[in-house]
Amino acid sequence: MGSALVALAAGPAWACPDADATAGTDPGKENAATAPAAPAVSDSDLAVVRLDPDAAAPGGTTTVHAFISNTGPERTASAFTVVVTLPEGVTAEGPFFPENCYEFQNGHRVRCTFPAGLGVYRSATALIPVRLATTVPLGNLEGGYVAVRGDDDHNEANNRQPFAIEVVQTA
Repeated sequence: MGSALVALAAGPAWACPDADATAGTDPGKENAATAPAAPAVSDSDLAVVRLDPDAAAPGGTTTVHAFISNTGPERTASAFTVVVTLPEGVTAEGPFFPENCYEFQNGHRVRCTFPAGLGVYRSATALIPVRLATTVPLGNLEGGYVAVRGDDDHNEANNRQPFAIEVVQTA
């Protein structure tokens, strides 16, 4: 994803103590003393690491760990979003971590946001408890995935990973 600069609107003159001293010195051009600084764009690489949830029985619960790493080379400068899509027959069942996560599409997807500042070789994890329908068959339940999106992530090739839930008989 190409880098994009985010433009900031200049505040009122009273917000910049030097505004009166520099106003009108160069008509048609912004003065460097009063021009807002554009935020730095990070060169980070968010990646989803595949982690399959613990096995569960039909009607039981397990937790999806949406594990995101920043492989760098820089700390993230933008917030990022994680979306967990659940396999057929599985629904989200809070509470979620972090607390800002919310379910949508009738509990089949959960979206979480994380703030800027994830360091190089650091990770963030969303914990999404889920319940399996009583009708899911035994075996591997596939079709779920974790995806991440961030404005300054330069490599989208590793932003999505599938996961499978092993459905087992109750003991």
